[in-house]
Amino acid sequence: MKKLLLSLVLVMALALTFTSCRDTKEKTEDSIEEAIDDAGDAIEDATDDIGDAIDDLSDETDNAMDSAEAAMEEAKSDLDEAVDKAQEATNKAMDDAKNTVNETVDKAEKAGTDAMKKASDKVKEY
Repeated sequence: MKKLLLSLVLVMALALTFTSCRDTKEKTEDSIEEAIDDAGDAIEDATDDIGDAIDDLSDETDNAMDSAEAAMEEAKSDLDEAVDKAQEATNKAMDDAKNTVNETVDKAEKAGTDAMKKASDKVKEY
């Protein structure tokens, strides 16, 4: 009977061991599947985040390009306006200088004519 009892205890111990290992194996498989699912979800989230970041970067790049283009157009317009004003100022200065030279020449001519007349009158007096 002692042998029977020991054999029965041994059989029960083995049964518990295999059952316990099977449960552990199933739990491990479940944990692995859950980890794989979590990793897949994390990869999908990361992919979505990267896509959103690329879209945002593209939008920001487009906005920067539009702003740069507008700034260049404004700078070109300002430069054209400055060139026109400089050209007008130069033309006015040239006209003023021409008028001043003409007036000076007229005054010098008149002064020369008057001086010649006075000299001629003095020569006639003698």
